[in-house]
Amino acid sequence: MASAAAPTAAVPTVVPPLEQLRRLAVELRLLLPGLRVGEAQETTKEFNPETFWRKLNEAAVNVAREATTLTEVFSRVPLPSPQETKRFCEQVHAAIKAITAVYYSLPKDRGITLRKLVRNATLDIVGGMAQLVDVLFITPGQSPDSSDLISYNSVWTACQQVPRIPKDNKAAALSMLTKSVDLVKDAHEEMEQAMEECDPYCGLLNDTEDNSDSHSDEEDDRLGFPNNRDLYWSEEDQELIIPCLALVRASKACLKKIRISVAENGKKDQVAQLDDIVDISDEISPSVDDLALSIYPPMCHLTVRINSAKLVSVLKKALEITKASHVTPQPEDSWIPLLINAVDQCMNRIKELTQSELELDHR
Repeated sequence: MASAAAPTAAVPTVVPPLEQLRRLAVELRLLLPGLRVGEAQETTKEFNPETFWRKLNEAAVNVAREATTLTEVFSRVPLPSPQETKRFCEQVHAAIKAITAVYYSLPKDRGITLRKLVRNATLDIVGGMAQLVDVLFITPGQSPDSSDLISYNSVWTACQQVPRIPKDNKAAALSMLTKSVDLVKDAHEEMEQAMEECDPYCGLLNDTEDNSDSHSDEEDDRLGFPNNRDLYWSEEDQELIIPCLALVRASKACLKKIRISVAENGKKDQVAQLDDIVDISDEISPSVDDLALSIYPPMCHLTVRINSAKLVSVLKKALEITKASHVTPQPEDSWIPLLINAVDQCMNRIKELTQSELELDHR
């Protein structure tokens, strides 16, 4: 009998360039859930801040360089060969893994607030790179159009932000508190502007108003068009808005005073207390937004009362946590009782103006 033929060597599978891009995008997106959890790696090595920031900056520069290279080679024809594409994809993947590894090396004891800022920067870079690879996969061999440039710029911009990240937890806390102050300031200005105009939906419903002659009020109600009581504030509404505005002003004042206390008295090594202050302060802006949205017509006075009470609860907790921390070396400092008193006065007035609706609701 003839001897069995020698087995033939396995031929390596050649993966087309675009399929490699698709797989790379999938692999990058799979990194995002782990980053969002962001547990620090256990290590016996002593943490060196200078080394950490140097490595993080170098890793960001490398990612930006790989994003540029990938955009260039996949925005012209002919496309890279499968072998060249494999090399490009491996380089991108290695660059992304390198920057995520640097992030994971940041210990929790450096501060949760600081880790959040580094995590968010890393998420922006990884997510931006995944988006860029998606775009190059969808439109290969074409000159960069607006979508390519937006995706490329998002990666580049995210990498450019890395050197601007605060370098310690106190600086990170001040950065977050400044952001909260700005958000509450914006919400307050929008509320004031709406009150001054006495027309919360000014300019948004011109088309409806232009056609108002052709519709009766009954027809508008039947068709779902808003009527006057849905568009404008009643006298009772406007009276209630006044203490709501005062409460938002008090919220802004609270955040500003907390930020000043952290700036003047905050200690870099008191990371847990700084984290606690930032955590509760982060709740103020969303609570202000809830209150601001509830004052727009048609206004439900009970909803305004509930949202005001929630905001007051958050403000008092923020002030108590600040008072109990090291950033208030003299707990009897007069600004905290004054702000608590101002907040209570606003809430008491809101309760007075909504009491009748509360009683009606309970009947």
